[in-house]
Amino acid sequence: MTIQRRQFVATGAACVGAAALAPGVRAQAKYPDRPVHVSIGFAAGSGADILCRFYAHKLEEISGQPWIMENKPGATGNIALRFVARAEPDGYNVLFTANSNMAGSRYLFKSEPFDTLTDFKPVASFAQIAFVLVVAPNSPINGVPELVAKLKAKKDNIAGYTNQTAQLSTELFKQITGAPVRAVGYKTAADAMKDISDGTLDFMVLDGTFAAGQVKQGTLKALAVTTAKRSPSFPDTPTLQEAGVTGFEFSPWWALYLPVKTPQPIADQLEKWMHEIAKMPDTPKFLESVGSIVNDDTGPEADARLKAELPKWEKLVKAAGIEPQ
Repeated sequence: MTIQRRQFVATGAACVGAAALAPGVRAQAKYPDRPVHVSIGFAAGSGADILCRFYAHKLEEISGQPWIMENKPGATGNIALRFVARAEPDGYNVLFTANSNMAGSRYLFKSEPFDTLTDFKPVASFAQIAFVLVVAPNSPINGVPELVAKLKAKKDNIAGYTNQTAQLSTELFKQITGAPVRAVGYKTAADAMKDISDGTLDFMVLDGTFAAGQVKQGTLKALAVTTAKRSPSFPDTPTLQEAGVTGFEFSPWWALYLPVKTPQPIADQLEKWMHEIAKMPDTPKFLESVGSIVNDDTGPEADARLKAELPKWEKLVKAAGIEPQ
C-alpha cells in the first residue's frame, strides 16, 4: 500500500469515527434544540406560577429556546407529577415542584402511579418559601394570640388550604394551640380569596409568593409566617414561634426534577444553569418580593434533603389523623 493510500484510509477511518460520535456530541451540545415544557401543579396566577415563570424565563434566556409553562392544578399538585413521571425522558418535559408534593404525597394518598423517590431525577433546588397565616383585611384580629382565643371561643371554625404545606401547617397549628378548626380544601388560592376576604374563613395559611402581593395591597392581613426566622418579604410580621405557637416551623422549598431515565448530561446542564440563575443579582431581589429566598442545592443535595424530611411528614400526617385519600 502506498503512503498516499495509507493516508487516505487513515483519514477515512478517522472521519467515520468522528461521524459515529458526532450525533451524541451534537445532541448534547444542542440541548435544547426545541421548546421545553415545564409542568407545575398549580394554576396560572398562583404564587407557584409566579415563582416558576421567573425561572422559566431565565432558562429561556440562557438556553435560547422557549420554556413553555403548563399549569396542571388538581390533586394538590399530583397531576403534574403523574404527567412528568410518564413523560419521555429526553429533557423536554421538566417538573417544578415543592418538597410538599414530593414528600407529602407519599402519606396523603393511598396510591399513586409514581414514586417520588424512584421515578424522578432531582436537578437542583432553587427557592425556599415563607407561608403566611392571614385573615380578612378588616378583621379585628391583629395577632395570633387573639386569633387563638377567638377560635377557642367558637365551635365551628373554618380554615382554607390549597396544597399539602398549607394543609399540614393548619393541622400543626391546631395540634399546638388546641384550637378547634375544620380545614377546607380549595383548588387555587384565587378561588379562596372571596371566602378569606369576607371572613367566611377564620384564617388561611397561604403560599408567600401569592400572599406577598395581597398583603401589600391590603386585601389580606398577615399575622405570622411559618418559617423559623422572619422573612425578608414580611419583615414586620412575626414568626408563629415569636407569636407564641411554640415549636412551629414549616418552610417549603422548590426544586427542578426530570423523569428518572433522563440522560445525566442533560441533568448536569440544567443544574449548571440553575446555579447561574441563583447567582444573578436580580434573583434574590425577585424572590424577596414574593416571600422567598434563594436555595442553591445540587441534585444530590436536594435528594438527600428530601429523604431526611420524610419522617417529619409521615409523623405529622399521622398525628393530624389525616386519612390518605
